Amino acid sequence: MKREIWRETPFGVKLLLSTSFMMNLGFYALIPYLTLYLTGSIGWALAMAGLVLSVRQFAQQGLAFIGGVAADAFGYKGTMVLGMAVRAIGFAMFAFCTETWQFFVAAILSGLGGALFDPAGSAAFAVLTPEAIRKEVFAFRNVLTNIGVVGSQIIGTALSAVDFTYLSLFAGAVFGICALVSFFLLPPIAATSTRHSMWESMVHVLKDRQFVRFTVILMGYYYLSNQIFLTIPLLVENVTHNKGDVGIVLSAVSVSVILLQMKVSQWMEGFSQRLTLIGVGTLIMGTGLFMLTFASSLWMLLLDVFLYALGTMIAVPNLVDVVPRFAPRDLVGAYYGFNGYSIAVGGSVGQIAGGWVYDRSIQLEATWLPWTICLLVGVLVAWMLYQMEHSTGKIGKDYAKIARS
Repeated sequence: MKREIWRETPFGVKLLLSTSFMMNLGFYALIPYLTLYLTGSIGWALAMAGLVLSVRQFAQQGLAFIGGVAADAFGYKGTMVLGMAVRAIGFAMFAFCTETWQFFVAAILSGLGGALFDPAGSAAFAVLTPEAIRKEVFAFRNVLTNIGVVGSQIIGTALSAVDFTYLSLFAGAVFGICALVSFFLLPPIAATSTRHSMWESMVHVLKDRQFVRFTVILMGYYYLSNQIFLTIPLLVENVTHNKGDVGIVLSAVSVSVILLQMKVSQWMEGFSQRLTLIGVGTLIMGTGLFMLTFASSLWMLLLDVFLYALGTMIAVPNLVDVVPRFAPRDLVGAYYGFNGYSIAVGGSVGQIAGGWVYDRSIQLEATWLPWTICLLVGVLVAWMLYQMEHSTGKIGKDYAKIARS
């Protein structure tokens, strides 16, 4: 991030960036290795492990609309702190699970915590960050996320090699610390939705047809993005026969973003059609995943995931910046919460169907199948966002006026 932009960034936003980094460190240390733990030490089928991950995801994103509306009504800081504490309990609980139902309870608690802090945190970022530097701050947030992912792979690999219990407790402790830091250091962020009841807020979002359409299309994007947690780690282990290479490949995605995200964002500054950019990024992600069909070595895997990472560098900053451009200022949390349904549905389908298709592709000796589906999803999302951008002359140029009209 440029020095002058950092100076313009309020203290509250800097603290949010710090806690966001820490939470990503804890999250990405646990989730990829949770799949390997469930399919390895516990002995579950991949589809069953995918079901646990999808339950966590759906609990988070399925309830995020309510969480976002509550954050607008009752305040962003308190909602965030509560959510971090609940997730801390859920992640730590994985260390003590022995029965199937216990894993699902831990997954639901982990998701519920995210439903509270995620839309509140995103809304706090949007409200506290001056609009002139918002895109740069979101891009830098993506860089910090991936720095956290790199660190998480080192921690995750080390702790999982010793005992998954330590990894689970570490992830829970990270979220507990973030809850305490936010409670004591984050300035109060007042609720902004003072003239809307929770029901009115929900109805307002549902009546915004353009935003609902945008949310539905994004389900395809999240189908692709969630393969990083499920099928990619298994493919890496199957190709290289070395669990440690999973951390190398996932870290390669993050290192690419760390080194190139801000440069890619600068290249896109003059391109105003943001929906099309999200579509282009999604198409590149799908292409990178399709190329995994031909991966037979660690180096080929690294090349393919770099292409995938390039797609995320194009899509992510525009994706998070578009949402508050649809939303009135006093309903930002509700809009972010509703947008979470794209992650809930797309991510859940990506994990359940993605795991099932991957298992079936091995049985049928059709290893190309899951990755070809990813390419088709990327093409569909890119085409639909391009169509949406050009369905009216205002889309992509004046979101704010559309959302408020």
